[in-house]
Amino acid sequence: MKKNDNSLNFKLGSHEYVELKNLLKLMDLVNSGGEAKYIIKEGGIYVNGEEELRPGKKLRAGDTVTFDNHTIIIEA
Repeated sequence: MKKNDNSLNFKLGSHEYVELKNLLKLMDLVNSGGEAKYIIKEGGIYVNGEEELRPGKKLRAGDTVTFDNHTIIIEA
């Protein structure tokens, strides 16, 4: 994970994907999984420029998530 202004990188490592709700927790952008689910379902989180309302959305290398003035780039 590398921070550069409001741009963050998340490395999948040996995993094929990370779920959106888990990404927010792993990046310390929310305090709990319940909070992540609530925030996602309320709207305002974008995956590759499209609003995403599914907490279980699978994010893969190359995806970009925008949330609360942060841009997270998913890397392999």
